[in-house]
Amino acid sequence: MYGFYRITVASPRLHLGSTNENKNEILKLITQSKTSSVILFPELCITGYSVGDMFFNKTLYDAQINTLNEILQETQNISSIIVLGIAVMEAGRLYNCGVAIQNGTILGIVPKSYLPNKKEFYEKRHFTSGFDAQFKSISICGIDTPFGTDLIFSDNNDMTFGIEICEDLWALTPPSNQLASNGATLILNLSASNELVGKANYREGLVRNQSARLLSVYAYSSSGVYESTSDTIFGGDCIICEYGGVLARSQMFKRESQLITSDVDLQKLTYMRLAETSFCDSLQTKIRKIICRQTPKIDKLDKFIDPNPFVPRLQSEKELRCEEIIKIQANALITRLESAKIKKVVIGVSGGLDSTLALLICDYAFEMMNWSKEDIIAITMAGFGTTPNTKSNAHRLCEVLGVVLRDIPIIDIAKKEFEAIGHDESNHSIVYENVQARIRTTILMNIANKEGGIVIGTGDMSEIALGWNTYNGDHMSMYGLNSGVPKTLVKFLVEYFQKGSIKTEILQDILDTPISPELLPHNTGVIQQETEKIIGPYELHDFFLYHMLKYGATPSKILYLAELAFENKYNESEIKKWLIIFLKRFFTQQFKRNAMPDGPKVGTISLSPRADLRMPSEMNLNIWIDDLNK
Repeated sequence: MYGFYRITVASPRLHLGSTNENKNEILKLITQSKTSSVILFPELCITGYSVGDMFFNKTLYDAQINTLNEILQETQNISSIIVLGIAVMEAGRLYNCGVAIQNGTILGIVPKSYLPNKKEFYEKRHFTSGFDAQFKSISICGIDTPFGTDLIFSDNNDMTFGIEICEDLWALTPPSNQLASNGATLILNLSASNELVGKANYREGLVRNQSARLLSVYAYSSSGVYESTSDTIFGGDCIICEYGGVLARSQMFKRESQLITSDVDLQKLTYMRLAETSFCDSLQTKIRKIICRQTPKIDKLDKFIDPNPFVPRLQSEKELRCEEIIKIQANALITRLESAKIKKVVIGVSGGLDSTLALLICDYAFEMMNWSKEDIIAITMAGFGTTPNTKSNAHRLCEVLGVVLRDIPIIDIAKKEFEAIGHDESNHSIVYENVQARIRTTILMNIANKEGGIVIGTGDMSEIALGWNTYNGDHMSMYGLNSGVPKTLVKFLVEYFQKGSIKTEILQDILDTPISPELLPHNTGVIQQETEKIIGPYELHDFFLYHMLKYGATPSKILYLAELAFENKYNESEIKKWLIIFLKRFFTQQFKRNAMPDGPKVGTISLSPRADLRMPSEMNLNIWIDDLNK
């Protein structure tokens, strides 16, 4: 379903050397997890990892193989892919392996590549590395089974996974690098990792970083406290990470079996690999692909879908992110001014969020460089729809910042232009609005020329995505300072500035003011034109934009995710209505983006036609609408 799969990682209560008891515990956990697509167990979980020289004993080896056969018999009706740790003997060598089974059939066996042989680990005493195995299959439990480090497993849909074992992850070049390079978006690690002071944090870092580097999901299972404690102790650390984020982690040192489960999106990772980083340049090797049957489908997704994907969830992260973005914007502006040998900036301020943020960034940049605030020229240009409150907020903010403020009303200029083009002033059509927008831009450009400065654009990324601007009006500037910042993030950036020396009540009033271009006249001083009532909530549009551009999600998948993310706020019909508007505007307004000015890229998504979004203006959107309506 839309590339979602349920992954379960298990750490069963171990009975060291008792394969029958271990079988019962494993089967119990499989039964509890049979709605999952994949169930991962620890390294050598049928015998225990720490049985030592008993790996050389035929009694234990035969018991393990018999137990594996019994597990196959007991799981014939379970379509989940189960990955267990076993020892495999072939050609006079013993291999530490992961075995993948489904519906009572062995799909393939992957041997461990890197064998630790230092300090508390002496695996080379018992096992041989699978690197140099000369055979491609072995017979086990009466089944001729693919064998090797070159195996990748796929359901011929969105799930492709590979297996590595414990130390493999800690190696200089983990096998998962090549597994991912050959298409695996899910890496499964069977481990028996002991606990030392600080090791748990280091281990989590390895798993997180590998999932981020590979643009993958990385599931890690480790054996628990009932391994031998002769020289060390094991904690049962289980982790599921997706693209650098921890989705689930077990409680360590529990004295009973543990399961952690997470729903992961493998489809999005495939499309991220197409669009981001140098993944496609990584070297591929020869692999063998094992085809799996269909795994259990998810009835109801058990996964948090962030309604504000551009905004960090934790307050501490928000503050760090805001500080980082402000520095990116400010330094980009400083570099542009220095390289152009220009000292002044000209900015139109309306008392709205976007122009407020741009002005605050200009002020921040000038303070960083100890430049004169007299070189920040802020212009208010009241039109037919400007309300006293927004104008007052713009004036008060400029006064507090100590920048130059000029007030240039545009109503009389607009009336003359209406007369010149033969437009009836009482006709409040798009012409009525766009005349005002273009007058404002003309004034800003002319003042910039007169003062020897540059015009700072205030439009944000969300407006650019929707084309919610007037071509060659507010669409145009000499530097689009906010062009990399989505609307949902603008609010948090303005809130961040409240902590400083600026008067909090001014910014709070600006934050509380409805988003509006203020182009239609009012009689009561109240804004008559609320943007979000016309084109829809920006929080929805930012959600749509994020999932479409970052993950290549289809409209139907975006609708599904939005229903989960906003389930207590918008119903399906509302979301679908605004999604259709988003798609129509996004595809039909590319001509504006193709002519947009320079501006700093802030996050992983940008709409610049020079780098991140190259799309023809004539793009047909029918297949996207069809996908939503099928």
